[in-house]
Amino acid sequence: MHQGRYVFSQVMDVVVRYQLNQCVERYRGEYRVKHFSCWEQFLALSFGQLSFRESLRDIVVCLGAHHEKLYHLGFGKIIALSTLAKANERRDWRIWRDYAMVLIKEALTLYANDPPGDLDIDAAVYAIDSTTIELCLNLFPWAKIAAEEASIKLHLALSLQGNIPSFFDFSRGREADVKFLDRLIFESGAYYVMDRGYLDFDRLYSIHSAGVFFVTRAKKNFRYRRLYSRFVDPNTPGIRSDQIIKLDGIKTKEAYPNKLRRISYVDAETGQRYAFLTNDFETPAQTIADLYKHRWQVELFFKWIKQHLAIKSFWGRSANAVKTQVCIAICAYLLVAIMKKKCGIRRNSYEILQILSVSLFDKNPITKLISEYQLQINETPLQKQLKLWDC
Repeated sequence: MHQGRYVFSQVMDVVVRYQLNQCVERYRGEYRVKHFSCWEQFLALSFGQLSFRESLRDIVVCLGAHHEKLYHLGFGKIIALSTLAKANERRDWRIWRDYAMVLIKEALTLYANDPPGDLDIDAAVYAIDSTTIELCLNLFPWAKIAAEEASIKLHLALSLQGNIPSFFDFSRGREADVKFLDRLIFESGAYYVMDRGYLDFDRLYSIHSAGVFFVTRAKKNFRYRRLYSRFVDPNTPGIRSDQIIKLDGIKTKEAYPNKLRRISYVDAETGQRYAFLTNDFETPAQTIADLYKHRWQVELFFKWIKQHLAIKSFWGRSANAVKTQVCIAICAYLLVAIMKKKCGIRRNSYEILQILSVSLFDKNPITKLISEYQLQINETPLQKQLKLWDC
């Protein structure tokens, strides 16, 4: 991978060009384009993500300062700020969404044999959640959701095997989270963990009918009748009851006519009581509770990607530019995850990105650079929390 090449080029070796070209052709990304290809746009934006640039001007200035190296990085010539801005505004953002899905498929294959966290379960596990990206109404009027508010939502299903996104999509800020389930293609035999925002019994029954397991939280006012209770070992921490139930609401019993399992759990640290619902009747109750606890991984992913990739400030004002930037941020994360696995690097992604950010124009072998560099980290509470997600 090395052969005296720049670190940035070594990272971009993960990209299979013909796969990217297929996405470009699908949406006619280079129709009537004479200069500045989609590949160059991808390189420029990926450089911005990996080097933590805060604006398009930052990207253009940094690349221009190393203009003698641009040819070796894959660029045809020096990039103009207006050219890059127009590409982000006009080239269909779905090019980068589709290419992110290509990278997702490769990453999921590489991490397929990794255990899903510390869970005692022999199946794929996916955590589902969304995050709201707040925007300035004056700059992003297309994202208006209220008189003085603007936002969009990023919906995501995260595989706990390597903490790899398996699917993502965007919606308006006011759209109900549960509608994301209609766009997911569920994997038979897998577990999908979600919070109460996704509690819709029509949709849950469709998931159940597809041979998929779900774990979610019950709302306080939902009506049910207990069929029978299962034995609960009093020494099991947190588990208060394990019941087989049927829904008893006028509409809910029609929406979900089958039995459900309801597990009552009390968190020993906070004293908060939870009621979990699942269609898995065989897995131990403690494992079901642990499954729901691991849903926090998707929230850590959102926090991590906002803090360590460049989506704090946006590089364009149109919906196309915003979605392009988020998709490229996910692509950058996936490139690092794939490179890490292929090279056998034993560092977490936070450390890898920190090293790459100051080494993109070096010519060291990337495995040697990342493995030998000793990163000094002050153990602040925030950094300790992020290190819980060691991927």
